[in-house]
Amino acid sequence: MTAVSDRGHAVRGLYVIADGALLGARHLASAVGQALEGGARIVQYRDKQTDADERYRRAAELARLCERHAVPLIVNDHPRLALDVGAQGVHLGRDDGDPEDARAVLGAEAIIGVSCYNEFDLAVRAAGAGATYIAFGSFYPSCTKPQAVHAGRELLRRAQRELDVAVVAIGGIKPDNGAPLIESGADALAVITGVFAEADVRTAARAYARLFSGRRPEPSDGLQ
Repeated sequence: MTAVSDRGHAVRGLYVIADGALLGARHLASAVGQALEGGARIVQYRDKQTDADERYRRAAELARLCERHAVPLIVNDHPRLALDVGAQGVHLGRDDGDPEDARAVLGAEAIIGVSCYNEFDLAVRAAGAGATYIAFGSFYPSCTKPQAVHAGRELLRRAQRELDVAVVAIGGIKPDNGAPLIESGADALAVITGVFAEADVRTAARAYARLFSGRRPEPSDGLQ
C-alpha cells in the first residue's frame, strides 16, 4: 500500500485541531492563520460549547481562511454544519454518527474521518463504511484528554498494511516524539496544544511540518 491511499490523498502532514474552548472567538482565526503559515496541511474545527449560530460564524470564517491557503477544513461532529460553510469534511467520534450517513450529506468527495482510539476492529468498520481516514490515539500522555486509552505503534503499521485509508495519529505528540509515528505509518499527526498552546503558533507548527520533510528539529527551535 502507498503511504496515503487515493481516497485519503489530502490527509497528510500536520493536522491541527482548533478547539473553540482553548482559543475562543477572539483568537481562533488568528491562531489558525499562523498555524497555516507554519505548514499545517489540515485544519479541524472542534467546538462543543458555543451555540449553533456562533459555531456557524466561526466555522464559516475558518472555511474562508483555509480556502485561501488551499488547505481542507474538517468540522468535528457536525456534517450539516460542514456542508453549510463549505468545509471539505467532518470528523466523527464514537457517538457522532455513521460515516455512511455523513457521506450521504457531504457527497462522494468529502473527507470523512473517524476516531478509532486503540481499536483496530473499529478502524476496519470505519474503512468499510467509507471513511477517508481513521485516527488512532492517544500515543503519548495527553493534557487535553488525560484519561484517553493508550494506542501502540503496531496499530499504525497494521492499518497501512491492511486498510485502504489514510492513518492519523493523535495524543501527546510533540516535534521530538512524532517521527517514530510517521515511520510506523502515520500519514498525519493531529495536534492541539502542541501548536495552539504555544506563544509562537507559527514556529510551533513549523517544527511539526519539518518532520514530514525528513528534517529533524534543530537546537535553535528550542526542542530536544
